[in-house]
Amino acid sequence: MTDAPPGPTVTDAGTIDALKRIKAAEAEWGEKVERARRESEAVLGRLRGESDASVAAARASAEAERAGALQKARTVAEEEAGRILSEGRAAAEGAALVAGKRPIDRKEDLLQVVLGSFGHE
Repeated sequence: MTDAPPGPTVTDAGTIDALKRIKAAEAEWGEKVERARRESEAVLGRLRGESDASVAAARASAEAERAGALQKARTVAEEEAGRILSEGRAAAEGAALVAGKRPIDRKEDLLQVVLGSFGHE
């Protein structure tokens, strides 16, 4: 009697072929999954780049709009301040020129108020 292992039988050959087919299918699907992963990573990277560019463009646009609004508000404020100063100067000049506003111009009225009934006697 020999203790040699039995050789492959018909059922063993079928099992080996099935295992080979399974291994080939696993390898094929592994490649498909890897390719899909790489493609999805590439798409995600492109989309991230596009969204970053969109955010940067929106920030630049908002900053430009803010700067424009700030400049417009500054211009309006300067015009308003100039108008107020101009009106104040005109009012001050007008008040200085009007007769009767200075104390010397109202001397009689002031004496009458201060002296009251003593001024007429």
